[in-house]
Amino acid sequence: MATASLDFGQVVKELRTSFASGKTKDRKWRESQLKGIVRLFEENESKIQEVLYKDLHKHKAEGAIMESVICINDAIHAINSLSDWMKPEKVAKGAIYMMDSAYVHKEPLGVTLIIGAWNYPIQLTMLPLIGAIAAGNCAVIKPSEMAEASAKFIEEYLPKYVDNDCIRVINGAVKETTELLKLRFDHIFYTGNSMVGKIVMEAAAKYLTPVILELGGKSPVYVDKDTNLEVVARRLCWGKFCNAGQTCIAPDYVMCPRDIQDELIKNVKSSIEEFYTKDPKSSDSFGRIINQRHFQRLQNLKKGGTVAYEGEDDEKECYICPTVFKDVKLTDPIMQEEIFGPLLPLVPVKDHDEAIDIINGREKPLSLYIFTNNKHIKDDFRLKTSSGALVINDTVVHAGLPSLPFGGVGNSGMGSYHGKFSFDAFSHNKPVLDKSLGMDQVNALRYPPYTEKKLGWIRWIMQKKVKKTGFLGFMPFVAIGLVFSMFFKVIGASPTDMLEQKNK
Repeated sequence: MATASLDFGQVVKELRTSFASGKTKDRKWRESQLKGIVRLFEENESKIQEVLYKDLHKHKAEGAIMESVICINDAIHAINSLSDWMKPEKVAKGAIYMMDSAYVHKEPLGVTLIIGAWNYPIQLTMLPLIGAIAAGNCAVIKPSEMAEASAKFIEEYLPKYVDNDCIRVINGAVKETTELLKLRFDHIFYTGNSMVGKIVMEAAAKYLTPVILELGGKSPVYVDKDTNLEVVARRLCWGKFCNAGQTCIAPDYVMCPRDIQDELIKNVKSSIEEFYTKDPKSSDSFGRIINQRHFQRLQNLKKGGTVAYEGEDDEKECYICPTVFKDVKLTDPIMQEEIFGPLLPLVPVKDHDEAIDIINGREKPLSLYIFTNNKHIKDDFRLKTSSGALVINDTVVHAGLPSLPFGGVGNSGMGSYHGKFSFDAFSHNKPVLDKSLGMDQVNALRYPPYTEKKLGWIRWIMQKKVKKTGFLGFMPFVAIGLVFSMFFKVIGASPTDMLEQKNK
């Protein structure tokens, strides 16, 4: 499915013309576009449910929670916050800048490219767009061709609710994406795997275009002994098996002490049957694998593992039953790549220290999950590991909190978004220093000819000092007063003289 007979270069040129007009910088324009997106979701709820079910067998409740509602809430949050987000941010000033105005101006980047993903085809396309609009940018939207029904929906319905002079949808596959990446954009936002992420980054390097890469990886879980394994299993299974495991932040593998492995498996089995019955294939709450290629990829990952729980798969329906493996080794096939499916390997470890060593020996994950009541263990994972996010005693839910940044680190991605972080992601922080042309005597120390006396004063005024606490913390204020009184004496002018000079 490709957008017919479009000159991509011409599309970008037209968007640049629209951006140059300045219309996207207006707060009212931004709010009107965001309100249009809210209406898109509210007026087409049943259609969105239909396309998500067609692409991924997604239940309407799961689609609402993880696709529609998160986008609606993010757009409304932006509408309610735009006035504050767009205000200049005043910055701290030293004594030498006391008479000046210094602030950060949030400036839109320009024409952006957003490449969506197939596993959450609505959310992962529209959520970045909300940030791009809030920040005042134009955008080209490229939905994933693998979620065909969702991509077609975005192409047909989004233009009815937004300004087509500033926001355009281009559908297609590898060929179209490749052609788009040859063009110059002011920002590229990509969600997907690290292999394609490298291609995107390489294309962006040609023009030194900034990128945000939302990738993935093997997000680990550690389960401590002293936890309620029934609660752990429920939260683990919900995060792992929603969307049939096709979630970038899904728990990928579980590490636990060997002596609780069987008890944990027992509770995982119970949770699977509670959520999806003993026949998950018949459950309307359990999804399907996106296509045959990924179905076969997952079948290959299942080879050689010791199965603790499984069911019968159906290749025709792209259905894979939730499957649990025990006594998994780090060298097993299932541990060599991101699973992205309903396969859950359990890796026995001696203790949390061994789990930390395993995590640190691999690429940095997008998310890290630990289940423990032990403060020392929580602190160890927080301080001794690096991951896009750390979640304690739950899985996945951090992605729904817009006050937290969402993004990876290292191989799991770069940059972050959600809420105000989306606004910041699509903005340039432009520093502004506004100085008066009056009272130029204040600048006398920096002007030639230079003298040792001037240098001494410059060092005294400009050089930072280690912050003092207590009574000594008030001394800088006293010192500043002394500096200015002595400075006026050095340059041969009094404060009154300078005020008179300014009035002239």
